[in-house]
Amino acid sequence: MTREQILRRRIRILASLFIIGLVISGATAIPLVSEVDALAQLFGVSKTDQSAMIHWLARVQTALHGVNDQYPFLFYGTDWLAFGHFVIAIAFIGALRDPVRNCWLFTFGMISCALIVPYALIFGGFRGIPIWWRLVDCSFGVFGFVPVWLCKRWAEELGAQNQTNKREYSNERNEKKEAARF
Repeated sequence: MTREQILRRRIRILASLFIIGLVISGATAIPLVSEVDALAQLFGVSKTDQSAMIHWLARVQTALHGVNDQYPFLFYGTDWLAFGHFVIAIAFIGALRDPVRNCWLFTFGMISCALIVPYALIFGGFRGIPIWWRLVDCSFGVFGFVPVWLCKRWAEELGAQNQTNKREYSNERNEKKEAARF
């Protein structure tokens, strides 16, 4: 297997994982009430348990049921959140197809992942989200950054390798033309 094939394979694997992560993350933004109900059941949420996580989960469950009963149209916002994840995932298909030409997508992905950290910390604080949950949100940015950074590095290496190959091919052609003239 050539170095180019190895790089393309690595990029394909990590970019695919990034795309899958975006799709899963988006898909989980749609059925919030049933997901939180399942989590509450899994963790055995009760009104008497006072651990921070269980208390937060019970509070979120109560809020989601209240919104669902009174104002279900508010969930349209999370439907659009999911849509955004799906559209970004679709855009990264371009990076799968031609990672060198679409290397800018990896830069975009790194910037987006980096912005998750301050966004979660600042706006989560404004909304009263516990710090431990905001750190969970920040982890998506940290763990998302790594594969797109690696893909960018490999795509740049692939681009440099392609430029070198083009120069060598061009020099070879020029030498053959020169030799043919004599």
